[in-house]
Amino acid sequence: MTEGIQAAPTLAPQPQLQAERTSAAGRFFDSDVWASFRRSKLTMVAAAVTLLFFVTAVIAGAITPQDPFDPAQLELMNSRLPPIWDAEGQAPFLLGTDEQGRDILSAILYGLRISLLVGFLGVALSAALGITLGLIAGYVGGTADAIIMRIADVQLTFPAILIALLVDGVAKSALGGHLDPPTMLSVLVFSIGLSFWVQYARTIRGSVMVEKNKDYIAAARLIGLPAPVIMVRHVLPNVLGPVLVIATINLALAIITEATLSFLGAGMPETMPSLGTLIRIGNNYLFSGEWWIVAFPGIALAALVLAINLLGDWLRDALNPRLR
Repeated sequence: MTEGIQAAPTLAPQPQLQAERTSAAGRFFDSDVWASFRRSKLTMVAAAVTLLFFVTAVIAGAITPQDPFDPAQLELMNSRLPPIWDAEGQAPFLLGTDEQGRDILSAILYGLRISLLVGFLGVALSAALGITLGLIAGYVGGTADAIIMRIADVQLTFPAILIALLVDGVAKSALGGHLDPPTMLSVLVFSIGLSFWVQYARTIRGSVMVEKNKDYIAAARLIGLPAPVIMVRHVLPNVLGPVLVIATINLALAIITEATLSFLGAGMPETMPSLGTLIRIGNNYLFSGEWWIVAFPGIALAALVLAINLLGDWLRDALNPRLR
């Protein structure tokens, strides 16, 4: 009897390509955002330049001829050497040296670390502060909304660099005029974080005021969920879309703000220079013929900020359904 019974056919395994498309990475590569990225050659170049800056900053210790933050590795006999393609240039100083004998290329890559670190931490602080206040203002409303928004309106009347200078001055007065590099870095992050939170708060507030009137929020209230849980678990994930665009653009602004503060003497010290500090140092020698001391850090800063801004502009357009 069993001879007439045929075994049920086994289902063939799904192709690996189909499995990949169901994964998060597969969905991303099938999305309109990725298609928009591949269509824009300018955006791809900007992404490549940004990635190059990030990678070289991370591995700077492995590819640079010296540690410019270590005074023991600096030789005054090598000071003010021109780039290597000049007749007076010397190896291994590809882009020349400054007045301390510090290799310009090494200083740029190590300075990139400082600038990117301050930029990322400053954006993270401003985003956290702005998102929190925006959630409270939009969901709670009433007096809390009025107070937060009036504070935001007052801050918008002052330029971000002026607020950063004010915070820096107060910190130096409270902690002493000469701050060590880690403390100065913390002051810069705090200054930038307090300068850019308003954009996040106003954007999140507007989105939350729309979301809180929807049915899923009413259902969450009906089952007795507390307001903080509703804001964090249900409202926040649905209003974070514009935050990514703001954060990308603000990263460039934060790097520029840090460079401006350092150029004005309110940033990182010369013993641990950022790109802004390097530009300030090189500016003193611009008219004496040592143009490379200021030119190459300035070019690096301009290229980094331009690449990040181009990525931010593309991301804004790619995430806007009206522009698709």
